[in-house]
Amino acid sequence: MHKMKNRSLVSINDFSREEMLHVLDVAEEFEHNPNQRLLEGKVVGSLFFEPSTRTRLSFETAINRLGGRVVGFSDSASSSTTKGESLKDTIQMVSRYADLIVMRHPLEGSARYASEQSLVPVINAGDGANQHPTQTMLDLYSIRKTQGTLDNLNIFLVGDLKYGRTVHSLLMAMSHFNPTFHFVSPEELRMPREYKLFLEEHGIPYYEHGELTDIIDDADIIYMTRVQKERFSDPMEYERVKNAYVLKKDMLENTKENMRVLHPLPRVNEIHPDVDSSPKAYYFDQARNGVFARMALIAVVMGYR
Repeated sequence: MHKMKNRSLVSINDFSREEMLHVLDVAEEFEHNPNQRLLEGKVVGSLFFEPSTRTRLSFETAINRLGGRVVGFSDSASSSTTKGESLKDTIQMVSRYADLIVMRHPLEGSARYASEQSLVPVINAGDGANQHPTQTMLDLYSIRKTQGTLDNLNIFLVGDLKYGRTVHSLLMAMSHFNPTFHFVSPEELRMPREYKLFLEEHGIPYYEHGELTDIIDDADIIYMTRVQKERFSDPMEYERVKNAYVLKKDMLENTKENMRVLHPLPRVNEIHPDVDSSPKAYYFDQARNGVFARMALIAVVMGYR
């Protein structure tokens, strides 16, 4: 699998089905043996132009568990961007300091641009509403771990399907595994047409719903998302849809035994705290899986696996 070595990961579409499965197998290996010093003597540049808790901390945990060092910033206010430095110049400079760059940026397309400017591989940790491929890998890992397979699953995507980069990336990745999708969202936050066209071209069935009802009894995975206040230019529109769906524990009573609730986190109101005590709640374990998935991605991109 060394053809993945020194290759940037900008979009989940950069990986084939076989490459994704290889990363998941490596993640499983790291879960069983998490402390391996593959990055001894290596430096990773962590450039977070946008706030992040889970993605940044799980990347830093992954790098530390692999024996590497992290340099960088967790807020663009503490970088030379405030002095007017361009993204191009920042990447040109940091790629001369580090062996790998992990970057989150609010602008769609910024990760692709950075990968073209960088002397070292770039891993996209989220670019605006566009893609979040490392979240997708930990989502795939969580789905495979809980369902025993990625094939032929019934997946419900709920909430903000318009701006939710995690659901866009997950949809693209799962298209390799013959899923059936159910989209549950308010009218204003429907899955964009381009993704529906993609599914139609690939012969993948999808159904759209306006309400979160007992339709979820057929689900293998319920993937909840928060309505992202920061993506709305109109505060009134946000107020109208922010509490569109709230998943409660009693709604899970007739769902499949093996069904699991995922959420990329942070949550606001869309999963009631009473769901936390359900054996079907998997979102905190999902976040933990992020460390193993990101260890695997780093190891693969650096050519160690």
